[in-house]
Amino acid sequence: MKRTSPMTAHVARAVYAAILTPLAVLASHTAAWAQDSPAIDTGDTAWILTSTALVIMMTAPGLALFYGGLVRRNNVLSVLMQCIMCMATVSIVWVVIGYTLAFGPGNALIGDLSMIGLAGVGVEPGEGETIPPLLFMMFQGTFAIITPALIVGAFAERMKFSAFLIFTVLWSILIYSPLCHWVWGGGWLGERGALDFAGGTVVHISSGVSALAAALLIGKRIGYGQEPLPPHNLPFTVAGAGLLWVGWFGFNAGSALGANGSASIAFVTTNTAAAAATLTWVFVEWATRGKPTVLGAASGAVAGLVAITPAAGFVSPMSAIAIGAGGGLLCFFGIRLKEMLGADDALDVVGIHGVGGTWGALATGVFADAAYGGTDGLLYGNPGQLWIQVEGVLATMVFCFIGAIVLLKLTDMLVGLRVTDEGEIQGLDLTEHSERAYGSID
Repeated sequence: MKRTSPMTAHVARAVYAAILTPLAVLASHTAAWAQDSPAIDTGDTAWILTSTALVIMMTAPGLALFYGGLVRRNNVLSVLMQCIMCMATVSIVWVVIGYTLAFGPGNALIGDLSMIGLAGVGVEPGEGETIPPLLFMMFQGTFAIITPALIVGAFAERMKFSAFLIFTVLWSILIYSPLCHWVWGGGWLGERGALDFAGGTVVHISSGVSALAAALLIGKRIGYGQEPLPPHNLPFTVAGAGLLWVGWFGFNAGSALGANGSASIAFVTTNTAAAAATLTWVFVEWATRGKPTVLGAASGAVAGLVAITPAAGFVSPMSAIAIGAGGGLLCFFGIRLKEMLGADDALDVVGIHGVGGTWGALATGVFADAAYGGTDGLLYGNPGQLWIQVEGVLATMVFCFIGAIVLLKLTDMLVGLRVTDEGEIQGLDLTEHSERAYGSID
């Protein structure tokens, strides 16, 4: 066998060293760069993509069917149209200007315009982030979409479509985005330590209080309090409630912004509170009115989902039972609030979202447990948290009620808020959209 000469071996070693040493240095630098640079977590990203789709589903078909079944048959298309148009309109508003006002650096009251048109919002996560900023923007956008859609229930069957569009755009920019910044975008409520896991103040109190302003300003439906105005299709409403229940897992558990323990506890508390509220509403209704109703079960489920929203990632499953039961009880009686206030809140937005959101925000200050994230509440030795929650609730109510009144007045000056009496009697499906949901209209 031929042996390699010492000179040849020396040359070979020198060549190998010349080639491999730079590669080793490059590999070490690459490893260090990969370790120091944030990387997309595929599990977190997959869950937030799924959650985003679930929350979009909550508006249409979820809320659209829930509301559509509750109105009379000659107005069902108008409600479906308003929900779908919230998805379309607010999606554009959010991308162009809403997101930067909500999450731009800005100041304690509102974000700046540094991300207008999503400038600088890309796919590479920043320090401490595991999902693309664009995905975070889209997930938050689904909250911006459904919140004004909730208000639709207050003025159902009597608001002009043009007025609805103008009010929705103005409300999204001038009320929702600043409030979102206060709580989640680095604003003063977040700095104060207010706890709102998934939107008790940002979504539910804001929509409930704005709905009250709309119901008071636009006036009552023709025949309200003088003749029955029953739901035309309860199966629609129950189907919508079911879609909302499922979609709410994305709403709450998605707000953990990752596939992690926080998402797991939010998932469990969401389902538990919804179940507790459903049972509470049904049994209270059974005891006080003699019969348990399907509408009561559907309403109770939504009340529980609303109530647990601000607390979902901060409380134990047993606390979720108490929060859900409280939501079912308070919202059952809360729907009578419109009678006390003289408002025709057609689909009980105030009674369920306003009352349920307020209870949930305050209950968060009572039941919050630092073992699940956030900070301790009253029951765990921190009464100050409850006071911070009270501050957040009051500030949200005042801002949203006054703001909604101003925007409704402005909209009224521009196009008028309400359809004509003749148009209301015929139904908005025909007078606003020239369509019929069914073969004939009563």
